[in-house]
Amino acid sequence: MFRALADETRRAILDELAARDDQTLFELCSRLAMHRGITSTRQAISQHLAVLEEAGLVVTRREGRCKFLTFDRQPLDEIQRRWPPPKETDP
Repeated sequence: MFRALADETRRAILDELAARDDQTLFELCSRLAMHRGITSTRQAISQHLAVLEEAGLVVTRREGRCKFLTFDRQPLDEIQRRWPPPKETDP
């Protein structure tokens, strides 16, 4: 998961999916170009999505010929629960 998050483009993809889930690849590529200036090809974005999906951060759902992408926050929540911030000491 950390390797998936290390890439700036993949973090931008997650930001766009966090802002609006259930996007198609075409919609996601359009939003990345408009909001982030990322003009990668759909094939390049698909490769990034494959890494994110393997890490459990993106879930795909098919409806007919369309494939919808959703950001799954659960792996990040698990990390946060596993390594809580240190307790503050009283002054």
